[in-house]
Amino acid sequence: MDAFSAALNDLLVNTFNSILRLEEDSLRHLSGGKLSISEMHFLEAVGKGGQGGRSITDIARELAITLPSVTAAVNKLEKKGYLIKARNETDKRVVNVSLSREGQRAEAAHRFFHRQMVHGVSDGLEDGQRSALLKGLENLHAFFRNQERAQVVLPQFTREGQDS
Repeated sequence: MDAFSAALNDLLVNTFNSILRLEEDSLRHLSGGKLSISEMHFLEAVGKGGQGGRSITDIARELAITLPSVTAAVNKLEKKGYLIKARNETDKRVVNVSLSREGQRAEAAHRFFHRQMVHGVSDGLEDGQRSALLKGLENLHAFFRNQERAQVVLPQFTREGQDS
């Protein structure tokens, strides 16, 4: 690996790990250890529906998970007091899910964390630097999206580091 690639790899790995650690610490403090990162991102998806909430199907589509997985997560987060389920007024077959007051509080704090992160990265950058940063991150996102679509499976390694 050349010097640029090695430095970029280190930055990506370390940045990803730092974001996860900081999000976990922030979440642990905010929720008293009641919420996982996955649950917080689930609340974030529900919060996009506003006061009217979102259907189970809409949440499943956005998060690319199965309907039974969404239903299980909704039930768990409802028991924890973060979500409210209600039948849709016009179509009683549809269940709308919205944030409870506690869910709104958690989601707002999570949004604040992300705003701080964005400001910390972008403050002091000139327009050209901002454009270059966005382009690089768009490339990174496209790479991961394509990997997900292709469902690339990495080779398994033995203890000696050899392909198995």
